[in-house]
Amino acid sequence: MRILVTGGAGFIGSHLCERLLHEGHEVLCLDNFFTGSKRNIARLLGNSGFELIRHDITEPILLEVDRVYNLACPASPIHYQYNPVKTIKTSVMGTIHMLGLAKRVRARILQASTSEVYGDPQVHPQTEEYWGNVNPIGIRSCYDEGKRVAETLMMDYHRQNGVDIRIIRIFNTYGPRMAINDGRVVSNFIVQALRGEDITVYGEGDQTRSFCYVDDLVEGMIRMMECAGFTGPVNLGNPAETTILEFARRIIALTGSRSQIVFKPLPADDPRQRQPDIAIARERLGWSPQVDVETGLKKTIDYFAALLAEG
Repeated sequence: MRILVTGGAGFIGSHLCERLLHEGHEVLCLDNFFTGSKRNIARLLGNSGFELIRHDITEPILLEVDRVYNLACPASPIHYQYNPVKTIKTSVMGTIHMLGLAKRVRARILQASTSEVYGDPQVHPQTEEYWGNVNPIGIRSCYDEGKRVAETLMMDYHRQNGVDIRIIRIFNTYGPRMAINDGRVVSNFIVQALRGEDITVYGEGDQTRSFCYVDDLVEGMIRMMECAGFTGPVNLGNPAETTILEFARRIIALTGSRSQIVFKPLPADDPRQRQPDIAIARERLGWSPQVDVETGLKKTIDYFAALLAEG
């Protein structure tokens, strides 16, 4: 097939592009390089089935494709709060443009939504039926509400125009090619530990997260895209829950670092608990994470260690 991946030069997008090429598809990687990196896709540029398009999806584009994976949107608070208006435009206008493209050429489209649609959840673990607890005027709302509107648009194009859609809700994902200045917990902790700097834990560190290795996520994305007759939404994440403080200690142990843990005030609207219920993914997609956290972290640590060694 001919497959469009928006945000294809990003952390998750580049892994998805690589996997789709490996499966023999023709891949169009579209990115504006706000958070994506040419380094992430450098190894793919020599592949005859790979095409790189520098483009911002807040502007329309005409392409002929069979599948669209819509991943374009900055996903870490540092990046999406840098230009909040552009962030929500990417989720809203970008999704409208991609849905318009899918409608025109009768392509199937998958929206990469997020666990952030659940906000600071009052239901635990989070099931797809839960509507969420999101602050619509908070500093994170450009991302959270943007993704919620993107899901609305997907469903409305599906109901009104018969567009073949899929919605996934991605929980915390980690692995090689995360940006070094990402600002998210895995990259922060690993880089701080490798540099021997203090590891910054916000609040008491008793807030929880669930971490899924990127290869597992990509497998789930592809299974959802090719699952017949199921629009979703479906949670994709690792149900193994850990506190941030436990996670920091694990990173220190795996890196052999002498870093100390320091505590800072909790940012506004930071979710207290985050754990996916993946019963639907298991039942409908036959999917569950296969890479244990220790194995995935070692690969991620090796990646960052090599990156830091380059200076």
